[in-house]
Amino acid sequence: MSLNDTPSGERIHIGFFGRRNAGKSSVVNAVTGQELAVVSDTKGTTTDPVSKAMELLPLGPVMIIDTPGFDDKGHLGELRVRKTKQILNRTDIAVLVIDATEGIKQCEEELLAIFKEKEIPYLLVYNKEDILSEEQKNLLRTEQSEQINSICVSALEKKHINELKEKLARLVKTDNQKLQLVGDLIHPADLVVLVIPIDKAAPKGRLILPQQQVIRDVLEADGAAICVKEYELRELLDTIGKRPAMVITDSQVFAKVSADVPEEIPLTSFSILMARYKGFLEEAVLGAAAIDRLKDGDRILISEGCTHHRQCDDIGSVKIPRWLKNYTGKKLTIETSSGREFPEDLSPFSLIIHCGGCMLNEREMKYRMKCAKDQNIPFTNYGTAIAYMQGILERSIGIFPYLLDELKR
Repeated sequence: MSLNDTPSGERIHIGFFGRRNAGKSSVVNAVTGQELAVVSDTKGTTTDPVSKAMELLPLGPVMIIDTPGFDDKGHLGELRVRKTKQILNRTDIAVLVIDATEGIKQCEEELLAIFKEKEIPYLLVYNKEDILSEEQKNLLRTEQSEQINSICVSALEKKHINELKEKLARLVKTDNQKLQLVGDLIHPADLVVLVIPIDKAAPKGRLILPQQQVIRDVLEADGAAICVKEYELRELLDTIGKRPAMVITDSQVFAKVSADVPEEIPLTSFSILMARYKGFLEEAVLGAAAIDRLKDGDRILISEGCTHHRQCDDIGSVKIPRWLKNYTGKKLTIETSSGREFPEDLSPFSLIIHCGGCMLNEREMKYRMKCAKDQNIPFTNYGTAIAYMQGILERSIGIFPYLLDELKR
């Protein structure tokens, strides 16, 4: 997979924030070396977040996000500020652009407070260094001495932009190696069977993203991956000549695959592996038990991180609601959300069932999970909920003994 093909959920998300006319867009253009954002002397030129996937040395694949001014006024201004706050939920590194001629004001203090509350690594960038008077430079040096991580630049003259990028690179956490999807669960030369039904929601000729990523992960771990459709699985297992180290299935055919795979062969799903990769599998496993507590009239939110054309038998809007109603026997109200839209107020819901989150970065998935946890709303995901309703959850998480212990408590 090339840098240009890196999924958005795997990129470092760098958000640029600040007041109107502080030079956010100019700094973005200087950092990226592209005319990514419209630049104007008129306040409020950036009216909506602008995102661009690119390679940014020395960081690698990134998602650059230019946001509207946080001090925007009026009704539309309030909506833009709200959108900016939503961007923070998926921001890995926040860049606060400050007009060096004015210094830190209330607007910047509010943004800094949000960065700290959300535990987002941040960099203060004082722009317009080229027009500072000597008196302003002295005041700026005093202000900067009180800041942990800051730099003074001129976006107009491209001054200190390389140093800015180096500082951004140092903010990327590298002390903990990112968890693998499946590579840490197998050994070299292991055979892994991937059960992949043809998904009508996927564009013709393509696999969905978790399937692509698992195949890549198996190969990078020096294993071998065999892909098979669900109705070919039994014959494959009878003729393959080598016991697979694991079978990984699409959640939609969990029941059939579980019936066809001998108990001694570990079985799980792409969705369960993705939940672990994104950091919320334990919550998903514990949250699935809430399905048994649902009552008539309860509202369920089924949320997807991507947007696609709904098919007649769509998993999120058709299959899971059908399985829920058949399993519980209750009259439930099902609501759906997709893409970046996720309600801040989850109190009307009795359960959140989320997709694996392959199109969302880890920070946003953890934010959504935390929103549910803070409001005491059970949170699970597609694969875990399906396995629970089909009576095979214990088997599907058997490769994670610590989770089995949690489930049985």
